[in-house]
Amino acid sequence: VQLQASGGGPVQAGGSLRLSCAASGRTFMWYTMGWFRQAPGKERDFVAAIKWSSGSILYADSVKGRFTISRDSAENTVYLQMNSLKPDDAAVYYCAAAPPSSLGVPTTRVLSYNYWGQGTEVTVSS
Repeated sequence: VQLQASGGGPVQAGGSLRLSCAASGRTFMWYTMGWFRQAPGKERDFVAAIKWSSGSILYADSVKGRFTISRDSAENTVYLQMNSLKPDDAAVYYCAAAPPSSLGVPTTRVLSYNYWGQGTEVTVSS
């Protein structure tokens, strides 16, 4: 199983980036796919997640209205469109997969995710 995150880089405040997470090695149809971020010296925080089969989505309050998570089943890829970026959004962004659950909404708990990508760094200059 492999999750390959990409799309990070430097951007000015107010700019946009689109992160991609290519999933391979198994079918993720019943999984929850999530994006987390970790800034230096801080804990890994939930950003957004989507249940692949139902399309149910959840966002952290800090990114609502600015970030959009989506998935492409044909490409087995999850995206995170990030608009109106702020310096506080700077972090290493990780994609992750949580196994199927009976929850109707995606889980936000780091420990619920058992597959992780390698991370892609986003830097935001003011």
